[in-house]
Amino acid sequence: MLLVIDSATEACSVALIDGNSLIDERHEVVGRGHAERLVPMIAELLGTRRPRALLVDCGPGSFTGVRVGLAAAHGLAIGWRIPLSGYSSLALIAAGAREREIAVALHGGHGQLFVQSYGRDPLMPLDDLRSLLPEDAAAAVGARRVYGSGAETLVSARGFGEAYDALPRAADALLLPVELRALPPRPIYGRAPDAKPAVSDAAGGLDGPTQ
Repeated sequence: MLLVIDSATEACSVALIDGNSLIDERHEVVGRGHAERLVPMIAELLGTRRPRALLVDCGPGSFTGVRVGLAAAHGLAIGWRIPLSGYSSLALIAAGAREREIAVALHGGHGQLFVQSYGRDPLMPLDDLRSLLPEDAAAAVGARRVYGSGAETLVSARGFGEAYDALPRAADALLLPVELRALPPRPIYGRAPDAKPAVSDAAGGLDGPTQ
């Protein structure tokens, strides 16, 4: 059995999968509070069952949510001595959409959108993950149908297309091809960090971190 953990966005979602079958799932849109809700949700889902492998959403998404999910997954993998791998939140939304060609847009920090386009047969990314302001995303993304929490923002900025609000759902990991659920279990932040290391100036002083 495979336990899937997803807390990278406003959703807190877990699923238990056996081969090509969904055994059970829990899915809630919590906004915040993943740290308090995730582990009890996993316990509710599993009961006395123990998975043989773990799969976790690596992001991009909420900085805190991504790290909560990864911390829980790594702790369980160590405790149970089972393998752990990861996937992208955008790939999971694309898998759940079941469309031939779409774009995925999630709200990121500083008013930006995480965007990436996907095609099917098999499901695969058609471009690189980018973090862009809505007007830049509008110019860069051509797919008419856009899924994700930032879909309406992108479509409005572009002036055409169809927007479908969506968040990652752990149960949709069933639809991910093997290569898209075999990522290293480490964070995908989608953009450079806000804080920068301090550097020495000409007078020997230090420049503080910038936002």
